[in-house]
Amino acid sequence: MIVRSVAKTLLVAAVPVLLAGCVRFGAEPPPSLLTIAAQSQPQPGAAQNSANARSIVVQVPAVPTAIATTRVPVQETDTTIAYVKDAQWAEPPARLFARLLADTVTARANMVVLSPAQSFSDPSANLAGELRWFGLDATQRQALVVYDAALTPAGATNVEKRRFEARVPVAAIDAPSAGAALSQAANQVAQQVADWVAGQR
Repeated sequence: MIVRSVAKTLLVAAVPVLLAGCVRFGAEPPPSLLTIAAQSQPQPGAAQNSANARSIVVQVPAVPTAIATTRVPVQETDTTIAYVKDAQWAEPPARLFARLLADTVTARANMVVLSPAQSFSDPSANLAGELRWFGLDATQRQALVVYDAALTPAGATNVEKRRFEARVPVAAIDAPSAGAALSQAANQVAQQVADWVAGQR
């Protein structure tokens, strides 16, 4: 009776150990994560002062649900979306794109990019908008970035909106191709936005 009770206890104790090798919480992470790199960046050590340069706040853009994730979406047809296998961003695309915009506007528009908190004491322009698409188009075999920008000039209440778009061919619908092509397309859009902002008064 005692032997049977001990054996039963050992069997119950062993079950969680066996299950631990089988049960996984969450998806297996990919071998590497994707990010985007700014082609136009501020020079290291270069001082910026909003007293003698225009300033701007670059907001993190709004995004639709399909790209409010670290996965890379693929438009398969007009009505269906999938995700690229083993492709995952290091952080959500909205934040990656906002940082890219900030660096590009600083470098190309010669503007001081402030945080929302810093802008309270320094009247600044405000760049907001929606990142409408940040993924692949399988029908055209292209990486596609679409950004609807909304610019409010410093000290003004009017808003000017403009859509920016860039397409870059992809050799394959896979993680390496997606990362490189989307980084290139995002830079093209950011440069267009920076040149547009620089021309506003």
